[in-house]
Amino acid sequence: MGRGGAVVAGFGGQGAPAAGTVSTQGASGFCGGQTEPDDHAIGRSRGGPTTKIHLACDGHGRPISVVLTGGNVNDCTVFTQVMAGVRFGRSGPGRPSTRPARVIADKGYSSRAIRAYLRRRHIPATIPERRDQQTHRRRRGRTGGRPPAFDRATYRRRNTVERCFQRLKQFRAIATRYDKTALSYQAMIDLATLTLWL
Repeated sequence: MGRGGAVVAGFGGQGAPAAGTVSTQGASGFCGGQTEPDDHAIGRSRGGPTTKIHLACDGHGRPISVVLTGGNVNDCTVFTQVMAGVRFGRSGPGRPSTRPARVIADKGYSSRAIRAYLRRRHIPATIPERRDQQTHRRRRGRTGGRPPAFDRATYRRRNTVERCFQRLKQFRAIATRYDKTALSYQAMIDLATLTLWL
């Protein structure tokens, strides 16, 4: 099982379905408007057919947004889908908030597109810059621009998402996928997530 994640300050929510989907039909018609991906969220990687779980969790290590893809899908390509699932209630009346206090992610999420997306939404980010990006920026000299802000003390809290994955792996059906369809695997992840929230 591959993984990718970003620590997000916030609560609640679930990820959006993958693109390129077909409808599945249950005993009573369509399955609540949910759709099954064409590839059943199974992709080829070095170890064979795998599924990757992309998730965002709150500061306490509770999942708030989950997106399934094949194991060959890069983490940064589904970042916006994961962020679209981030929703947490406000203390007073009103719609749920979709803007976390901060996003902390690993080098897999270090791209101009992700940084621009977070700046556009006014979300502070702590994402380390990859070595090739540093080298490219330095090689360009003054035109390379400033390095993105990075706080090591804040980045230490990123282990929260790793601990969240370890807690999810305590469920055997999540650690080793037994389900044929992505919808039933997503349902198992939702059950495990509810258990973690209790």
